[in-house]
Amino acid sequence: MRVLVTGGAGYIGSVSVEVLLAHGHDVVVLDDLSTGHAGAVAPGATLVRGDFCDEAIVARLLQEHRIEAILHVGARSLVGESVQQPARYYNQNVVGGLALLDAARATGVNRLVFSSTAAVYGTPEQSPIDEEAPLRPISPYGETKRTFESALAWYGGAYGLRSVSLRYFNAAGASEANGEDHDPETHFIPTILRAAQAGTAVTLFGDDYATQDGTPIRDYIHVLDLADAHLRALVASSDESDPPAVVCNLGTGSGFSLRQVLAAAEVVIGRPLQTRIGARRAGDPPVLVASAERARERLGWSPKHGTLEEIIGSAWDWRQRHPRGYADR
Repeated sequence: MRVLVTGGAGYIGSVSVEVLLAHGHDVVVLDDLSTGHAGAVAPGATLVRGDFCDEAIVARLLQEHRIEAILHVGARSLVGESVQQPARYYNQNVVGGLALLDAARATGVNRLVFSSTAAVYGTPEQSPIDEEAPLRPISPYGETKRTFESALAWYGGAYGLRSVSLRYFNAAGASEANGEDHDPETHFIPTILRAAQAGTAVTLFGDDYATQDGTPIRDYIHVLDLADAHLRALVASSDESDPPAVVCNLGTGSGFSLRQVLAAAEVVIGRPLQTRIGARRAGDPPVLVASAERARERLGWSPKHGTLEEIIGSAWDWRQRHPRGYADR
């Protein structure tokens, strides 16, 4: 299969490119490198520096490389930033996403996998969350992802586009080659590891939630498991017995509290870490856990690296080898 991966120089995209190449697929990466890293793109993939929002560039790549399917990982993804700069998120995630779809439609590419988010659910009424839960995003980021998912469904009905959208909360961990290197870093596990390297304290935002230890419970999946889901979804997108637009959650179905994550990190690192308790963050619900039953049924997917020790251990190993992230390459 010949696949165009938008955002393929980013954290999730680069690991997905690795997995696609390992399974014998041809990969073209389109990334503007605003947050991605050229050094993260695996040898064997073709890297093109450009913006997926540019319909002409996308159409040219689809034609020149005879692309058969698109894995759309490129998007802006910081919740706080989206609240402060909603125009930036609507322009890239929605307007730019539609430009991508129109380029695909113009060149006859009718298969797309969308790396979406469980933020489309907002604050859920029940847990684990299944795909029939109401979509009530509480940030522009979640709303733009929901809007693009809706566009995929309408394009499927009108133009024959076949798509699979994957909703998940927290990807973490690393492959042998690629790990998480963001600036700023907002994700909990890499924040712990950076604090461990720097000798600073880890902040827990709230310890008075109605959970077993007072800290929020979140669903984590290893980035290699997410990449495997992307691969499986690309294959499944050709199945014409499925509806044109399929949606699947990814997750463990149980989740871990922030204190459990911290305790597992201390085991991996081999020493206790400094902590401090901060105020709750606005909009943080007590539990965010996704049911992945549909992904098991439709994609044959289930997490293979499900323990915190595996997830954190792989991330710590990568960071030990790359203390300055991709600046070390």
